[in-house]
Amino acid sequence: MIIPTLETDRLILRGFKEQDIEPYAQMCADSEIMKYIGTGQTLSREDSWRGLAMLIGHWELRKFGMWAVEEKSSGQFVGRVGLYNPEGWPGIEVGWALAKDYWGKGYATEAAHRSVQWGFENTSADALISLIIPENTASINVSRRIGQSFSRAITIKGVKASLYSLNRRTTG
Repeated sequence: MIIPTLETDRLILRGFKEQDIEPYAQMCADSEIMKYIGTGQTLSREDSWRGLAMLIGHWELRKFGMWAVEEKSSGQFVGRVGLYNPEGWPGIEVGWALAKDYWGKGYATEAAHRSVQWGFENTSADALISLIIPENTASINVSRRIGQSFSRAITIKGVKASLYSLNRRTTG
């Protein structure tokens, strides 16, 4: 499958490339970044590679997925943003994880907003969700800025999270 390339004012959302493994592995090895992702554990380079392969495979199986995010002005890898729905998930999730150098610039909101737009245009989802650890106020703020609102508390894979949701009919 050919992964579509999307653009925003400042970012390019594209398929992952082999050369992304180094900045991706560095991001996944940072405890501050990984604190609120999955089990909250950092990943080794090998596990980061496997995770990257899973993200690429997700596109083949679901016809949507996560994009590598690149800063237009520098060409630098920023992080990953996009859609995620593995087996057993409560819905199609819009998610984001950025390298620390790119925090506080509005990039997560910009890329997530574009992912939501693409998701509603290219999937049959009635809603797009985000699963956020309740203490992760930065991600809660991103979720709210893209139009999501708190729906319910949930435990997924043994992790307590808040489920935020945006319905197709409420987007404009």
